[in-house]
Amino acid sequence: MTHKPFSQSCENNKDPILQVIGSVFCQPITVWEIGSGTGQHACYFAEHLPHIEWQPTDRAENIPGIGLWQKDARAPNLKPALTLDVTDVVWPCSAIDALFTANTLHIMSWEEVQLCFDRLADYLSPNALICIYGPFNYNGGYTSDSNARFDLWLKSQNPLSGIRHFEDIVSLATNKGLSLLNDIAMPANNRLLVFQNA
Repeated sequence: MTHKPFSQSCENNKDPILQVIGSVFCQPITVWEIGSGTGQHACYFAEHLPHIEWQPTDRAENIPGIGLWQKDARAPNLKPALTLDVTDVVWPCSAIDALFTANTLHIMSWEEVQLCFDRLADYLSPNALICIYGPFNYNGGYTSDSNARFDLWLKSQNPLSGIRHFEDIVSLATNKGLSLLNDIAMPANNRLLVFQNA
């Protein structure tokens, strides 16, 4: 039996994130979430942003847990979670008008991050909005001691993971035709980057 997963960090950051994405995704639109994890964000954002359709996605092993959160949420604008790995050649969509992802780029390897942006270039609609939440390094260094410790812990779990450099992400995005609209400071030394497709 699958137990309902829980992330304390999701509970801690859901309101600050909602404040930002509510102003970015202000039109009726379908938002694709890459790496929905436990499903807590998907349920909370769908409930508080009734004008949008929220499409959770994650790797196959996380889908049952997301389903347990969805079952309790009963939000009519929350779509059933779809299986999606960013390395998949074909994604389960025809086009993406808006995208949200939280705390995923530092879990992926750098090669997977690059693949993610390659795939996005194939699926993003013109003027699509992208919100990326998580910790980033700036000017080659950590922004806090806690981020430095977190990065060491990440690498101890998987040497290919780690906090990404803001400049590298912007460079990847720019090469795919995305423009950085905003870089917003968030609690707990995180950032929320907002990009728009050409």
